[in-house]
Amino acid sequence: MRHQYHPLGFEGSRIAQGFWRCLEWGMSPAERLGFIEACLDLGVTTFDHADIYGKYQCESLFGEALALKPALRDKMEIVTKCGVLLPAERRPEIGLHRYDYRSKHIIESVDASLAALQCDYIDTLLLHRPSPLLDADEVAQTLDHLFTLGKVKHFGVSNFSAAQFDLLQSRLDAPLVVNQVELSPLALEHFKDGTLEHAQQHAVTPMAWSPFAGGAVFSGVDDKAERIRSVLQAIANNRNVTMDQVVIAWLLRHPSGICPVMGSGKIERLERAVDATRLLLSDDDWFRIWIASQGHPVP
Repeated sequence: MRHQYHPLGFEGSRIAQGFWRCLEWGMSPAERLGFIEACLDLGVTTFDHADIYGKYQCESLFGEALALKPALRDKMEIVTKCGVLLPAERRPEIGLHRYDYRSKHIIESVDASLAALQCDYIDTLLLHRPSPLLDADEVAQTLDHLFTLGKVKHFGVSNFSAAQFDLLQSRLDAPLVVNQVELSPLALEHFKDGTLEHAQQHAVTPMAWSPFAGGAVFSGVDDKAERIRSVLQAIANNRNVTMDQVVIAWLLRHPSGICPVMGSGKIERLERAVDATRLLLSDDDWFRIWIASQGHPVP
């Protein structure tokens, strides 16, 4: 029997807020709740997690805050990931950093995420990284089971190539709605390897992790980073905006519908990103950044 999946695919905000570094923010539960509410007030309703973030602690920090005001759950989309095993103090049974996509592990990971996040369902579950041992048939059956139970509404992947994506999709009734990959002016790989064309072909939303290349866009000292920064600063000065807004606008300008995932716990950074959704770069400015990253003119 084929189950009825939602036909609209990824339903989320244009900008997502990530909680990868939530443990480092040093916020109390009430402060975390205030941050979540401020995100929602800005129209940022998509919150990005993974079971391993903060060495298996960040989901719980989010859930602890959400428990202070559970009604907020209906106003957000929670994305989380599974499949990576990370040795950590909280997981002493894990001896080796590796991947696990056996049915038992996926189900246990989802149940642990639901308990940590203190909610009844996950909006979108992503397989965190491709594994050479991923059995697409077993994974598909497991995801279908999770959907039938109402524990997960949508599915996607992270860091998958087009071929890896297609293999899993060929076994699934559910449409994969997201591929979260590294995208930034310093990281052009997925602009050039067919990933974004594949996303457009299959109506998949590319979510961009590390849109500022871990801060290297602003602080990198190599020639490539310096070239990019010089162009970003010139455009920012000309448009009376900030460099980070130019980076976000550059990603948003791409026709694949990239959803940047912000990682800072500072609400002003998110405010600037939201403002950047109204900043339209010219083709000239877009290609100036592209050329600075490439280090040579287009052919």
